[in-house]
Amino acid sequence: MTAVPQSTYRLQINAAFGFDDAARVVEYLHDLGVSHAYLSPILQAAPGSTHGYDVVDHSRLSEPAGGRPAFDRLTDKLADHRMGAIADVVPNHVAVPTPARLNTALWSVLRDGPGSPYAEWFDVDWGSGNQPLLMAVLGNRIGKVLADDELSVDRSGDEPVLRYYEHEYPLRPGTEDLPIDELVTAQWYRLAHWRVADEELNYRRFFDVDTLAAVRVETQEVFEATHELLFALLHEGKLHGFRIDHPDGLADPRGYLRRLAERTGGAWVVVEKILEGDEELPRDWPCAGTTGYDALLRVGGLFVDPAGAAPLAAYHADLTGEPADFAPVVEEAKREIVEHGQYAEVHRLVELLARICQDDVRLRDHTRRAFHEVVVELLVNFDRYRAYVVPGEPAPTEAVAVLEHVAELARRNLDEEQQETLDLVRDLLLGREAGTASRIDEDARHELIVRFQQTCGPVMAKGVEDTAFYRWFRLSSLNEVGGDPEHFGVSPEEFHAYAARLNDHWPRTMTTLSTHDTKRSEDVRARLGVLSEQPAAWVEAVRSWRTQSEDYRGPLLDGSTEYLVWQTLLGTWDDGPLAEDRLQAYLQKAIREGKRHTSWTSPDSEYEEAVAAFATAVLGDSELLESVRRFADAQAPYVRAATLGQKLVQLTMPGVPDVYQGTELVDLSLVDPDNRRPVDYEERIRRLARLDGGGSPQDLADEKLLVTSRALRLRRQNADAFAGSYRPLPTSNGHAVAFARGDAVITLATRLPVALHRLGGWGDSTVVLPSGDWKDVLTGRSVGSGATRIDELLAELPVALLARG
Repeated sequence: MTAVPQSTYRLQINAAFGFDDAARVVEYLHDLGVSHAYLSPILQAAPGSTHGYDVVDHSRLSEPAGGRPAFDRLTDKLADHRMGAIADVVPNHVAVPTPARLNTALWSVLRDGPGSPYAEWFDVDWGSGNQPLLMAVLGNRIGKVLADDELSVDRSGDEPVLRYYEHEYPLRPGTEDLPIDELVTAQWYRLAHWRVADEELNYRRFFDVDTLAAVRVETQEVFEATHELLFALLHEGKLHGFRIDHPDGLADPRGYLRRLAERTGGAWVVVEKILEGDEELPRDWPCAGTTGYDALLRVGGLFVDPAGAAPLAAYHADLTGEPADFAPVVEEAKREIVEHGQYAEVHRLVELLARICQDDVRLRDHTRRAFHEVVVELLVNFDRYRAYVVPGEPAPTEAVAVLEHVAELARRNLDEEQQETLDLVRDLLLGREAGTASRIDEDARHELIVRFQQTCGPVMAKGVEDTAFYRWFRLSSLNEVGGDPEHFGVSPEEFHAYAARLNDHWPRTMTTLSTHDTKRSEDVRARLGVLSEQPAAWVEAVRSWRTQSEDYRGPLLDGSTEYLVWQTLLGTWDDGPLAEDRLQAYLQKAIREGKRHTSWTSPDSEYEEAVAAFATAVLGDSELLESVRRFADAQAPYVRAATLGQKLVQLTMPGVPDVYQGTELVDLSLVDPDNRRPVDYEERIRRLARLDGGGSPQDLADEKLLVTSRALRLRRQNADAFAGSYRPLPTSNGHAVAFARGDAVITLATRLPVALHRLGGWGDSTVVLPSGDWKDVLTGRSVGSGATRIDELLAELPVALLARG
C-alpha cells in the first residue's frame, strides 16, 4: 500500500451501514481494484444523523456505526488486503444537538457564557454588554410561549435544566429559583422564535443552518481538541489521509492546511473546494488538491454538444419564461439570500465597518446605510467562494484582481454618494491603509477581512447551488456542484489542457463524477447530456408529452417545474420510470430549494400538492409512459457511449479517482438523501465474479462494472504509468478523445455519439498509437501501433483501455 491512494471508494458510514458493514465489503473493494476506502465523517454525530457532518463529540468514534471496536475490525480487514482508509474531516462546525448536553463544549458555553473554558471555541458576537447567545428554537414568540406555560424547570437530573418540549438547556448558576420570566432573561442564552435567527443570530453557523455552529479552529486549542483522535488514528496507521470539508468557511484555510501538514507529516489531504470559472486552487496550499468537482465539470462537458445550447435555450425560455441567460437568475437568487438568509451576517459586517470608522475621525462620515448597500452589492457580485486575503499580509495578486473586479461590478448599482464608501470598503477588505489605520481598530480590521470572506461562501452556496440551480433548467445536468450551466460543452482541446495542468501542478488531486453532494448521479447526467446532441427531437418529445398531460397540469403548475419533471423522468428512466416515492421526494426538495412558490421555511401546501398531483398523474398514464419509453430506448446506444466514456476518462486521467458508493454499476440517483440509499453489494459481488470468470457483459451495468474494475486494477498494477506523463494522442475525428499515461496506458473514448451516427460512423478515422504492442484490457484484443482505425478498436465497446504488452 502506498502513502498516496491509487484510487478511493466513498462509503457513507451511519447506523444503517456501520464499520462492520464496511468491513464486509473490503474483499469486494479489493477485487474491484480500490486501494483506499474513503469514509464519510467517523466521529460521534448528533442523534439520528445519516451523514455525520453534525459532530457532537470529537473524542469518540461513531457509536451508532459500531464505535472503536468495529472501526478497528474495519481497518484490520483493510490492512489484511494492503488497503488504507481516508476519513472525511469537518473542521468548520459542530452540531447544536437536541438535547444540547450532547455537545459538552456548547453546553458549557450556554451555562457559563463568556466565562466558559470553551467560550473561545465558538465564533460568538457577545456584544459590548455580553449579549446572550441566541437559540432560535421556539415555535412562537417568547411571550406566547411563556403565556402557554411551555417552558419549565426540570430538577430531576444531575443539574437543573430549562425544558422546552424535547429541548433542554442548562441554567446559569444562581438563577434556579427565579420566576420563569426572570429566569429566562437571566441566562447566557436567549430563547427566541425560530424566525428570528436569520436577522439576529449572533453565532457564526454553517451556511444558513442554525443547528450547525461554526468553531474557531484557527485557535490552537480548538484545532488540537477537534483533531486529536484523528491524528492518533493516522499515526497508528488506522487512517492514511483526510478529505477536508468546506475549508473556505475557516478563518485561514491556508494556515489550517499548514498546521494539518505539520501534524500529519504531510499525509495525503484533499479539500472540498469549488473552483469557479478559471479559478485555480492556491498554489501555496499544502494539500494534494481538490475533491474533484472541477474534474467532474470537464469530464462531463466532453459529452455535451455545444451546438445544442442555442436551441435548448430557446425552448427553455419559451416554455418557462425564464431569462435566456443564467446570470440574471443568479443575481436575483443571491440578492434574496443576502437580504434574508444571510441578513445577520451582513448586519455583523456593517457593525464592524461602523466600529472601524467610528474609531477613526477621518472615516466617521460613512453611514451604516451606505455600508449595508455596499456590502450587499459586493456579496451579490462576488463570483467565487472566497478571495484569499490574510490579515497582516499583502493581498495576493489574484485576490486584488478579484476584489477590484467585484468592486467595479458593484459600482454600477450604487449611487454617486456611495462610491467613496465602496472604495473604502474595498481597501479595507484588501488590508490596505485607510484613514489613519490606528492600532485601536486593527483587530476589527482583521476581523472584517476574515468575516467578509467567510460570508462569501454561504452566499454562493445558497444563492447559486441551492437556489438558482433549482430555477433554471436549460439542461439540468449542467446544474451541478462546481458546475456552470452556461459552460455548455468541453472540447477535447480544453479537456487536454486542463488535464495537463493537473498533471503538472496537482497530480495527486482527487477526481470524481458523483458525490454525496451532487444534484444528480453521473449516469443521470449522462442520459441528459445526450439531449444536447438532438435538441429538436427532445423538444418535439416534450411537446408531445405536454399535449398528452394537458389535463394534469392545473392552474398552479409553472413551466420551470414541469420542465424539470420531464428532464428528471428521462434522466432516471431505467426500463421504466423512477419509483413514485423517490420522484415525489425529489420534486418537493427541488421546489422548496427553488424558493419561488414554496420553501422550507414557508411551505405552500397548495402548490406542493399541485406538483405532486401532476407527477402522480404522469406516472399513472401508461400511454404517456410508453411514449417516454420509446424515446428513452432510442437513446440507449448514445447513453451507453456517454456512460462508459465519462467513467473511463475520469478513472484514467491525472489525479486519484474516487468511485462513489454503488456507481460502479449504473446508478440513477438524485440529490441527497436519494444518493445515500443502501447499496446492494451482493449484486455487485455476483456481477464482478461472473465477469472475472470469463462471462460477457449482459447489460450496461455489467459494462460499467467491467470498465471500472479493469481501470482500477490497471492503476494499481501500473502505478508508475499513472504517476507519469499525460499526453494527448492525435485522432482524425473529433468524436474521439484519446490520451496516454506514461508509456504504458492509453485511453480512447467516444464522445458526442449522436452526431457521429449522423455522419455515418467512424469510417476510416484513426488514432495514432505509440510504438509497441498493446492489449485492450476490456476486451482482451491485441493491437498494433501507429495510425490505427478507430472502428476496429471500438468494435465491441465505445471505449478502449490499452496496456502495453
